[in-house]
Amino acid sequence: MISSSSSFSGSYSFSKSNIDQEGWVKTMRKSIVEPDDEEISKIPVCIYTVPKVLLATDPESYIPQQVALGPFHHWREEVYDMQRYKLEAARRTQKFMNTSFECIVESMMKQDEARIRASYHKFLEMSGEVLVWIMAVDMAFLLDFLRVYSMKEQRRTLEKVTSSMSHLVDASGKKLSHMAILRDLVMVENQIPLFLMKTMLEHNLRDNEKKSAAETLKLMLMGLYHELSPFKEQELPDIDIDDCDHLLDFLYHMTVPNNKELHIEAIEVEYEGITEEAGDGDQEKESFAKPSDLRKFMDFIWKILSKSNAALLKIFKKIIFGKPVTVVMKLPWKILSNLPILKLFKEPVENMLRNFRGGGEEKSKDDSNDSKVPLIEEIKIPSVTEMAKAGIIFSPINGGIFGISFDNATSTLYLPVVNLDVNTEVYLRNLVAYEACVAAGPLVVARYTELMNGIIDTEEDAKLLSKRGIVLNHLKSEKEVADLWNGMSKSVKLTKVPKMDKVIEDVNKRYAKTWRVKLSKFMKKYVFASWRILTLLAALFLLFLSTVQALCSVYSCARVVNQLPEIPEGTVE
Repeated sequence: MISSSSSFSGSYSFSKSNIDQEGWVKTMRKSIVEPDDEEISKIPVCIYTVPKVLLATDPESYIPQQVALGPFHHWREEVYDMQRYKLEAARRTQKFMNTSFECIVESMMKQDEARIRASYHKFLEMSGEVLVWIMAVDMAFLLDFLRVYSMKEQRRTLEKVTSSMSHLVDASGKKLSHMAILRDLVMVENQIPLFLMKTMLEHNLRDNEKKSAAETLKLMLMGLYHELSPFKEQELPDIDIDDCDHLLDFLYHMTVPNNKELHIEAIEVEYEGITEEAGDGDQEKESFAKPSDLRKFMDFIWKILSKSNAALLKIFKKIIFGKPVTVVMKLPWKILSNLPILKLFKEPVENMLRNFRGGGEEKSKDDSNDSKVPLIEEIKIPSVTEMAKAGIIFSPINGGIFGISFDNATSTLYLPVVNLDVNTEVYLRNLVAYEACVAAGPLVVARYTELMNGIIDTEEDAKLLSKRGIVLNHLKSEKEVADLWNGMSKSVKLTKVPKMDKVIEDVNKRYAKTWRVKLSKFMKKYVFASWRILTLLAALFLLFLSTVQALCSVYSCARVVNQLPEIPEGTVE
């Protein structure tokens, strides 16, 4: 007997109590009993659900808030209110069609139902008739909405929007509802196969139309790309609409074109590993210099002392970290640690003392019980502010992601111009999610967001890139720019992009040559790494002071000092 505990309350199996069982049986019979078409079975899945790792970071960026397209979110109450506007768009579309809307639906049921189901990776528990009607009505709404961008692309004035849609859509595309629909259009789970949209456009073309359905659809999507894309390339790739599965796939090909679309041959670039796990930066292996003989000798002495005289070490610990000494040392340490120069050494020294106490490896119960996000692979690269202080120059380019490069001769990092507005985060997040689902090669968009997250840490970093003309900020503040990039740091898996990683490697090499970085590495390697001998010397010094204090309390040092002969006044000038 299955337990009805709360642990099963969120299970998908127990959330379908209201399912139409007769309809479910018909769907199973049709899927299993009827022979499968070989061509249909070869159709790859192209419309996915968002990976849970990404969905947990910001659900509103992946779940439609205004309008649902396709079967995944059709029945959600929050978006079903748009159904009346979808039906209005379908009625308006039917007026311009060379056949009835119902004939198109019947044709789709006979020819396209299996292909539609094959396009979605999630099993669609609905009848064929329901599925096809959902797709047909949603397509009519989407094509009606895209007319705005088709007219813009042709530099024509859009006809007056119908009164029923006027509060949602406008020619300028600046209404809040219009912007919300734009965000929903690019979401991974809100896609419709393009072959269906071409079919409907073919029935919607007038006799005097010169463009084909594919050309008309591409014109619409190009206008949408110009509206949504944060990159403003001077030369756009030549995308074949027949090679794109859906709207988001087209936008991805425009953002990350392949070699065929760029008309170039593949170029292989040798590179070294660039990434490191967040939180493990202190364990990195640097090739700055080999450990010196002095350091080896210190480590050797420390091992001998720790093994041979553990009791003495315990006494040192009690002396150093005992309550009387701790209380005395707290006040001067607070004062010293806030001095301009010594402030840099505050954290390393505190970590050193914490490790000596043995508390570095211990974790509180509260920390161990927290549900923490898994470690994120983060690019090892200095921030914009740090690079600027090291003499690295930033220069904007209009070449998209693939235009990122670094010139060693002039120490110039070339970054693509990026326009940030209210739609940018949703656009990039869904490109990253879609890329993670379909890309067999490098995750280029994910790597770009990781790079921007790596170099933008604070408002100052964002402000500096804005001054250089790389970030065109249409958000409220520079803080929102920094939060946008830092919020997109989570990726589904680690990826490497040879060309981009070569740029990161060159930047790190150039940055490592500055005196600031060399001094930091020297202190880290030869000073803070030798904390054992430093703490031993401190313990011996404190033990010496304690011994002197004990001797003075027994032998009355003040009396001995008074008995010393006085120095004649004339002997010291």
